[in-house]
This record gives sequence, structure tokens and C-alpha cells, in this order.
Amino acid sequence: MKVGTARAIAAEWVMLHLSEEPWFRGAYFSGSTIHLNENEEMSAASDMDVVVAMARDETPLKLGKFRYEGVLIEITYLSWSKLQSGEDVLTDYHLAGSFRVNTIISDPTGHLEKLQHDVSVHFTEEAWVLCRCENARLRIEHGLKSIHPQDPWHDQVTSWLFPTGVTTHVILVAALQNPTVRLRYLKVRDVLKEYGYEDVYSELLKLLGVWDMTAERVELHLRALEQTFDAAVSVSRTPFFFSSDITAEAQPIVIDGSRDLIRSGFHREAVFWMVATFARCHKIFEVDGSNEIQLKHRPAFDAMVADLGIFSTNDLTRRAEDVLDFLPRLWETAELIISANQHIFKKKH
Repeated sequence: MKVGTARAIAAEWVMLHLSEEPWFRGAYFSGSTIHLNENEEMSAASDMDVVVAMARDETPLKLGKFRYEGVLIEITYLSWSKLQSGEDVLTDYHLAGSFRVNTIISDPTGHLEKLQHDVSVHFTEEAWVLCRCENARLRIEHGLKSIHPQDPWHDQVTSWLFPTGVTTHVILVAALQNPTVRLRYLKVRDVLKEYGYEDVYSELLKLLGVWDMTAERVELHLRALEQTFDAAVSVSRTPFFFSSDITAEAQPIVIDGSRDLIRSGFHREAVFWMVATFARCHKIFEVDGSNEIQLKHRPAFDAMVADLGIFSTNDLTRRAEDVLDFLPRLWETAELIISANQHIFKKKH
């Protein structure tokens, strides 16, 4: 299916099912597909991300992934209060990219159009790019301080994994690239290679613990993850913010997408999302699963985390410190990329 067709179908769903709600303030496309040409083919490992703005300070859990007319759509709710000014959006590295181009589906108040214009005008200014890099850097620092020994093991791993993965976002933001979720390591590899900082990429892989991991080993972990994933889908009842990522509809993205990466020679780049998915499955087991199902699938998760060189909370704490120690080098690299990036507007002093 062409990207343009998929967009039209997703927009149709929004207008049919949400646009008449009293809290509805608008909707726009987000994620990795927004910069694709409408005549490109949609990948089977991609979904159409849609953000729906709500006139509420507290939003419900995202509606998540579902199929409509053959398109895998993901709906995320966002409080209208987060979209009040161009400055608010320009500072938030997750929000800003969606307004760099016109991705608006519905804008009943006209506010999103004005916001999109303001953000697009200032998006490439050096000061705002640095603000967004700082936004990502602070997420790393704050996140790595949230590892608590009393938490379940899968939660501890998650508390280390995601801030560690945000190191890629600092670089992607500096290069004006989409801070993608699942493919972050693949995308940052391309950026660092383009700017001549392959050594920094090597360090990012070492911080994650995948530098020496073989394709055969990752493939083995993927087979175990597939079994864990299917088991989690079968017992899942309690809604989590990530619930739609652990469904039969999401299987092509998580499992098939990881397999495609491995067999394309990017096995190390597949590991981040595999570990994230493993941990999320075990969160589901903790709440909705029996002791038997937890014990059955725990060794596979432990084996994958062990291959990252992590066996205990002390290991996670030490690895978090390694990431924090690397931040000055990461920031220097981001500044060098910004300086070299001809698409970033630098004010003359």
C-alpha cells in the first residue's frame, strides 16, 4: 500500500470515530512515516502514527495499534496544554518534528496550523536545535537515576535501557533527523557515519552491550522472544501505555521487523527493541500471568540481558554510570554535528 493511501485511511478513521467528540481539538501524523513521499510503499514493519489532541490535562492511555482497512494505525492522545505555544513545541524533541512539515489531519480551532507555521519557521535555528538536544540529554540523566533495587527485575532493566537508548536521540536531533523509537540505533549509525564519527557509534554499541554480539546469538534470542511475545499476548488483560505493542497486530513490527534487521546485517541494531519488548512482556506476566508462565519465560529474558553483560542491579548501576560519564563526549559530538550541518541556521554574532 502506498503511504498516501495509508494516510488517507488513517485520517478517515479519525474523522469518523473521534472528530465529533467534545474533547477533540485536532489530530496530526507523527513518527517515522511523516517524511515519506506519498508514492512510497508502506513497510510491513511500520504503522501510521496519529496524535490526537484532547481538551484535558490528564489523557487516557493511548488507544494503541489496530487495523483499519488494511492499515496498522496507532493512536496516541496528547493534552492540548502541551501545544499552547511554538516555544513549548520547539523545546520538546519528541513533539517538534511532527510540526516541521504540515502533518495536520484535522484542526477545528485553527491553532495547529498557526503552531505548525511557527515551528517550521524556527525549527532549524541553532538555538532551538540545542534546546532539543538538551531536552534529550536531561532525559538520559533523569532516567538513569530512576533505577531502584526494590523494583522487579524487568522494571530495573527498562529503567536502564531506555535512557541509555536516548543517547542516539541526542545525535539524531542534532542532525535534524527523526528520533525514531525502534530503529534508533540503525538511524544514528547512518548519521555518525555521514559525519565521520564511527568511533562514537562504536561507543554507543558498547554502552548498550552489543558490540561483540553475533547475529547467530541475536537470532537465538529472537526465537525465544517470539515465544515470550505470544505468551504475553495470550494473557494480557491489564492496560499499559505499551499494551498495543504486545498484540497480534504488532507482531510484524516487533518480531518480523527484528528478523529483517538481523538478516540485513544489522543484528546489533535489533537488540534494543528486542530487550524492551522482552521486559514489557514480563511486566504483563507480573500483573496478568501465573507464576508458572513467569518461571517458564524468565530464563530467556535473563539470557538476553546477560549477553549485554548485565546480571544484577549493581551491573545496571555501573552501566548507568558509564553512560553518564560518556555524556560530555556525546554532547561534544552533537555540537560538532550542529556546527557542520548546513541545514541549521546559525545566527551571526
